[in-house]
Parts: sequence; structure tokens; C-alpha cells
Amino acid sequence: MRVLVTRPAHSGERTAQRLRELGHEPLLLPLARPVHDMTAARHALETTNGAIAITSAEAVRMLQSLGEALAPHLSRRLFAVGETTAEEARRLGFQSVTASSGNGRELAELIATNNVDRLLYLAGSPRAETFETRLKELERHFRVIECYRMEPVAPNPETVAALLTNNPPDAVLFYSRQTAGNFFRIPQAESLLLQLPKIRLICLSNTVAEAVPPALKTALEISQMPDEKNLLSLL
Repeated sequence: MRVLVTRPAHSGERTAQRLRELGHEPLLLPLARPVHDMTAARHALETTNGAIAITSAEAVRMLQSLGEALAPHLSRRLFAVGETTAEEARRLGFQSVTASSGNGRELAELIATNNVDRLLYLAGSPRAETFETRLKELERHFRVIECYRMEPVAPNPETVAALLTNNPPDAVLFYSRQTAGNFFRIPQAESLLLQLPKIRLICLSNTVAEAVPPALKTALEISQMPDEKNLLSLL
């Protein structure tokens, strides 16, 4: 199966390798790129103590770029959305990592169950505010530091048209609402997909799926859990 991956280049390459291992042919179309704010992250870590929360693997990559400055903080407890992100944090050297099985809301509830307060949330932009909203409802004290942002990448419309016309993909993977929105802002993307009656639009969550135009809702498939293992199991 030919599978179009819309993730940023770094994470897209990892997904492509997993797809090859599963016997699929990946097609890469990065629609966002990360910009890290290491100064903000370093200052936040140095002026806080206690637990850290992350809701994206991009936060782990940002922390990795801190190098030796991260070493004093690897003993801090870290809470992550999803086992994939949690495992990346463990590989980076964090010694106490706890993962929620679902979305940001579930992560907030897990943190509250563990009686964690004075939490440092290393966040990205743009982001859903589900995690922060639930923490407030649970009366948890937390500090938000935006330490990376995802900038949209605008591909050449002619390149995309050729990709969707000449030996087109069988499925398109969407991991975030932002990149799904970026994809459907590409001229002719929606109309070209409508000409592919068997196309599958596979989304990481219901929130991501909200960015898919109504005319293509019948092509939607949504991962049972918001992690890559469940997403790729739909292929």
C-alpha cells in the first residue's frame, strides 16, 4: 500500500521506516517544521523543580538539543501523552516516566491521581488546550512554557497535484489538526482526493479528523487510541 505521510521531516522519516517494515511504500510530504526555543526551556528547567509534563515527542527532541544542560533534570518525574512519547523520553535518559494511555485530558487526570502539583508543562504552539483546561478543573498548579512552535510548510501545488494524480497514494496519514488543515489548504488537494474513490484518510484522533472537509468524511478512519501503533494498525 502506498501511504502519504504528512508529518514534519524528522518524525516523518521514522514513520516511513515503520511503514517499510510493515510492507508499505511511504510517500513523504512534510507540512510543518519545528522551531525550538532552547533558551526558554533551559530557563524554565533551571527555575523550577518537581515534575515535568509533555504532550508531544517534539518536546523530547527539543530537550535533547539542550545537551549537558539537561543532565541535572533527568531525575525529575516526567508525565507524557502516549507510550511512544514516553519511550523517547526514557531513551533520552529520564529515569521516572509515566504515560497516559490517551489524550491530554487523561494525562491531566493521571497527574492529579498521582497528587502532583507545581507542574512544569513544556508545550508547543499551536496546541489543543485540553490538557491545561483539565488541569485547571482539577485545581492543579502548573506553569506553561512554550519551548517550540510548529511552522507550516507550503509545498509546491504542482508537486502535490502530481503526487495525487500519478500513481496516487492509497491512504493519507494525519497526525495533527494543524497539518491536516495545512494539507487541505493546498490548492486542488480536496478536489483531487475526491477523484480517488478508494482513498483512506487515517487520523490520529477525532480532533485531527475535524480538519477534514465534509465532502471527504466518508473516507475517514480514526485511530482507536491517539498513538502511532494504533494508527498504523488501521492500514
